[in-house]
Amino acid sequence: MRKIISEIKDTFKEASLTTFTLLKIMIPISIIVRLLKEFGMIEIVGDVLSPAMSIVGLPGELGIVWATAMITNIYGALIVFFSLAMQNSYTVAQVTVLSTMILVAHTLPIELRIAQRAGVRLWFMFSLRFLGAFALGWILYVVYTLFNAHQNLATILWSPGKTDSSIVYWILRECKNYLMIFLIILGLLLLMKLLKKSGIMTQLNNILEPALEFLGMSKEAAPITIIGTTLGLSYGGGLIINEAKSGLLSKKDSFLSLSMMGLSHSLIEDTLLMVAMGAVLSGILFGRFAFTIVVMFVLIKCINHLSKRAFNKYFVC
Repeated sequence: MRKIISEIKDTFKEASLTTFTLLKIMIPISIIVRLLKEFGMIEIVGDVLSPAMSIVGLPGELGIVWATAMITNIYGALIVFFSLAMQNSYTVAQVTVLSTMILVAHTLPIELRIAQRAGVRLWFMFSLRFLGAFALGWILYVVYTLFNAHQNLATILWSPGKTDSSIVYWILRECKNYLMIFLIILGLLLLMKLLKKSGIMTQLNNILEPALEFLGMSKEAAPITIIGTTLGLSYGGGLIINEAKSGLLSKKDSFLSLSMMGLSHSLIEDTLLMVAMGAVLSGILFGRFAFTIVVMFVLIKCINHLSKRAFNKYFVC
């Protein structure tokens, strides 16, 4: 019994330290993002993106939706999209292209900083997610156009309801999010320790080892990669920071795991949000995952041709 209590205390301490590391990143950036929003920076970025949206078959006004997602978060983007959808009509294909781009590149100020703290160069992760989102959006646009697929008007199942933009509401919402982050990380750490003690983790790693080997990762990266892809990059990144500090993950494992998370993360919650927005799974789930596997395969081939010195200098920190 004492051993169990000791394990729980150690896990609580570990979760607190991991959450504190994340909050040191998230709180200052959240404040900066709020200020940028107040000063109209999102609209400026949206205007810059507007002409380029035609490349992926989207009307220019949707540039501000993607800009909102990249600078703030998915929920902010959904609110902007909902207001535009009340005045304009969009096809299922258009909504799916936009949704997929949002899923690949959103909440960049916070998530890029987390990836950087976990060991990946900022320039690389930004390029991977921004250019990856654009490339995948273009591929889906071409495929849907070529096969004349999903050209019917989209049905939006989600409504933002009443929104409160006051500072007080924003602070309360952020505090609630931070508490949820701590509770989820605590739960994940307890689950990982339980799986390790029971031997299930070893069996899971052995099952996933061939797939991870194909993706260039060792089996030690399996649990965190699964967490990141299913639940979110913030949780996966936070645990990677924790594991990297303990020396359990190599720089290459951290780099590849975070790269995969960058392109495909939060496959459950965020995917469902996009379905409610009117998107279809062929793009937001299957297309995104297939694109991730292809990019990861190419990425592994590229870094395998680099010297260890070059890899450490340009891609990891």
